[in-house]
Amino acid sequence: MKYIITIVTTLLCLTACRPKQQQTGEPTLTVTLEPLRYFTEAIAGDKYKVVSMVPNGSSPETYDPTPQQLVGLDKSTAYLRIGYIGFEQVWMDKLMANSPQLKVFDTSKGIDPIREEGHDHGDHHHEGGIEPHIWNSTRNASVIADNIYAALCELDSANEPYYKTRLDSLKQVIARTDEEVRGLLHNADTTFLIYHPALSYFARDYGLKQISIEEGGKEPSPAHLKELIETCRRDHAHVIFVQQEFDTRNAQLIADELGVTVIPINPLSYDWQEEMINVARALSK
Repeated sequence: MKYIITIVTTLLCLTACRPKQQQTGEPTLTVTLEPLRYFTEAIAGDKYKVVSMVPNGSSPETYDPTPQQLVGLDKSTAYLRIGYIGFEQVWMDKLMANSPQLKVFDTSKGIDPIREEGHDHGDHHHEGGIEPHIWNSTRNASVIADNIYAALCELDSANEPYYKTRLDSLKQVIARTDEEVRGLLHNADTTFLIYHPALSYFARDYGLKQISIEEGGKEPSPAHLKELIETCRRDHAHVIFVQQEFDTRNAQLIADELGVTVIPINPLSYDWQEEMINVARALSK
């Protein structure tokens, strides 16, 4: 780890000290996550290329950017952050020091955050104890979209009507997604398990109860596993969601004990609408 940090630090110094190269070709926006890339591309259209710092399949709580990404960031017009995720808490100051000319926009502005209890997660932390997975919510998605639109208008005011038209189209997609999710959740399971608690805002939007297998960001203890099994029986939970970035053995152990279904999801997917509906459809069964 120290070796990696040394390499990255050296690269930061080299890129910061070299003269800024003239921007050529299509302007670029950098975002933190794939879902944020989806929202940004939906509004930016063909005016910007949008790239994610955290690639699909990687955890945004622990991911370290590659040297190539750091060089690429130096050529971006702006950075759109999601707000509270671990990657940003660890890296934003370093990224901005490397690229002081880069404008930064916080797409979580105006969102009603969920405050966590006991938010020290060992290998990562959440700023102010705020649950960071804000994009897994149709209500939040609408706020994020407005923030992206405002950022684009500030960067490129000449194309404001273009961005407004695309914002309106995205808002329609979000509204249809919310309507479909609500329909699927009518008389559905109201309690579900998940390895890493990435659906807190989804649960709040639709009056559901999310139970996390992870305990303080770590593997659950035998006592916690026993408690989870008892809670599932009491609350009639029939679904356990697992994410590709995490070990699924404990989820499978609980599923075998209870005879319930383990369902893989990807809350970090670019296909935001599809993932929201997949979660609702799993609970509707």
